[in-house]
Amino acid sequence: MLVEWFKVQSPILQALLGTLFTWGVTALGAAGVFFFKQINRRVLDAMLGFTGGVMIAASYWSLLAPAITLAEEIGSMPAWLPPAIGFFLGAVFLRVSDRLIPHLHLNLPRSDAEGPRTSWHRSILLVLAITLHNIPEGLAVGVAFGAVAVGYPGASMATAVALAIGIGIQNFPEGLAVSVPLRREKISRRMCFVYGQFSGMVEPIFGVLGALLVVAMRPILPYALAFAAGAMIYVVIEELIPEAHENKNIDLATMGVIAGFIVMMSLDVALG
Repeated sequence: MLVEWFKVQSPILQALLGTLFTWGVTALGAAGVFFFKQINRRVLDAMLGFTGGVMIAASYWSLLAPAITLAEEIGSMPAWLPPAIGFFLGAVFLRVSDRLIPHLHLNLPRSDAEGPRTSWHRSILLVLAITLHNIPEGLAVGVAFGAVAVGYPGASMATAVALAIGIGIQNFPEGLAVSVPLRREKISRRMCFVYGQFSGMVEPIFGVLGALLVVAMRPILPYALAFAAGAMIYVVIEELIPEAHENKNIDLATMGVIAGFIVMMSLDVALG
């Protein structure tokens, strides 16, 4: 009954509900701060790798492959061109955001903060780094539901739902990886939880925005799908992999990537 109700809703509401789910899983992971004082660094690196693996698999199966297929069906230009343009613009968007928004990656000193100089507290900068990471995830889910609404033959509700589930799964360790390390900043458990779940708040915002853009301007769909993929791959290469390798747990992080990739690939193929 619930599934049938969900299928007949507008793509905007579907995108909102899908990204509220991913945000909720982030909050669930952030709640781990009430049970753990710290995260073993090996476990953290494996979780970062897992997150990267999910994002890499989602970028291809749920975003790039459909973008290429759609570009072939439209046929107004070479099939590789719209996905290539969208992919590049997604990476540029994250690069520009990195330059304009102050943020700090996990386990780095305050002096290594990126973006404009600011007096903001280290904890705020840490949360902003993860928040930037979550923008393409929200876009990806929103664009996937929008693709179903515009009647793109290669898109399906099952694929969009699989993407939301995959993003949600990797958001659990992500929320945990944000909230627990914040305890080292002498912040209360309650505020660590608030900060940890706040990092996922952008996903519903950008999920709805992605669905709105696709529904309003159908021709941008192959570009939008590839845009989300480019932004996600940028996050994996620029942030997740370097952080996972920082403590030399390279093999463990790599197996985390493999596990995450398999989970997302299996979800997409099985449900889509």
